Amino acid sequence: MARYYFDLHNGEGPTRDEHGTELKSREDIPKEVTRILLDVARDELPAADRMTIAVTVRDERGDPVTVASLVFSNEWLDVMR
Repeated sequence: MARYYFDLHNGEGPTRDEHGTELKSREDIPKEVTRILLDVARDELPAADRMTIAVTVRDERGDPVTVASLVFSNEWLDVMR
C-alpha cells in the first residue's frame, strides 16, 4: 500500500492534505479523486454560478502525481431576455 495526499483547490483557496490516504495501487486514485470532487461539489455548488474545484494528488515523497478538476457553470436564460 502507498500513501497519497489529496490537496483541494476550491472557492475557499487551497487546502493541503497533511494526513494522506493509503491506497492499494495507483489505479485507485481516480476513484478517490471522484469521491472528493463530488463531496465538495455537493456542499459548495449551490452557492455559486461558476466554480472550478480541483484536486492535486501527491505521492509519499510529495511529488505531484495527477490533477483532476470539476468545472461548474450555470447561466440563467431568463435574465438574457
